[in-house]
Amino acid sequence: MADEMVLVLTRLEDSTADMVIGHLNARDAQVVRFDPGVDFPAAAEFSTWFTDQPRSRLITTSRDIDLNQVRAVYYRRPTPYLSDSSSHVERFAGTQARFGVGGVLAALPCPYVSHPWAIAAAEYKPVQLTTARRVGFDVPATLITNRVDDAHAFATKHGPIIYKPLRATPCTDPNGEPATIWTTQVEPGELDGTISQTAHLFQVRIDKVADLRVTVIGEQVFCVRIDSDLLDWRQDYDRLSYTVIEPPPGLADHCHTYLEDLGLRFGAFDFAFTNDDVPVFLECNPNGQWGWLEEVTGLPISAAVADLLLEKPT
Repeated sequence: MADEMVLVLTRLEDSTADMVIGHLNARDAQVVRFDPGVDFPAAAEFSTWFTDQPRSRLITTSRDIDLNQVRAVYYRRPTPYLSDSSSHVERFAGTQARFGVGGVLAALPCPYVSHPWAIAAAEYKPVQLTTARRVGFDVPATLITNRVDDAHAFATKHGPIIYKPLRATPCTDPNGEPATIWTTQVEPGELDGTISQTAHLFQVRIDKVADLRVTVIGEQVFCVRIDSDLLDWRQDYDRLSYTVIEPPPGLADHCHTYLEDLGLRFGAFDFAFTNDDVPVFLECNPNGQWGWLEEVTGLPISAAVADLLLEKPT
């Protein structure tokens, strides 16, 4: 496969991308690793000609690449073009880089796993919930609001309820230390006037016996049951146990339809698993983590990503 060039857009230190690159190298695929938010323009140059013979050239410290030869792109959490602390000059340059380099990369006529624009759209919780219900998943009653009265009415009708952020956002605790907002049960007395300050997501708390993490890569589906005593299992990985299981009936088909509807080729689905074996949709991370899951279960997830990147067009 010496003629297979795969472009991996990721950070310099990304052990998950390393796992995929290892499989690609073992199959003699050419791999170009590039982090446009860091490498450009400090360590890379590029040109794209929109002429009678369109072409794109990327020059790094070690490679001179004809981007027209890229046959697949693995988009794996590259560094943003802009940081929160950017000056006005840096913001201008970063924006130009995003729409210039990023625009050229997004326009490459080859398969992505997955395309950054599809990932960005699929990260919105309302899009996820709407799509999940449309394709046939069981979806918990959910309210997104900044109205205190509506939050109280929702809690009265559907309680107990939980709160979770609409998107993971860097924050700090009262001591100024980095903190994470986990999925948390909310009591009626906590529903106060602060709700009016922004949008909040409230959801009925599912009476679950376990969680399911279902990782879908192309046609391949990996289903893992996660047992713990936690409402949000991400809070403490040391308290988790894992069992590889077959997906419940119909689940894989619904996952494939969901991804197809959103133009994705990868999805990390989370479900609450009830006592009567019903998987209830919680969310789908369109670029979610899976490296730790391969390590603890032995599932060949990284090989599946490599398979998809090297898949011949039909």
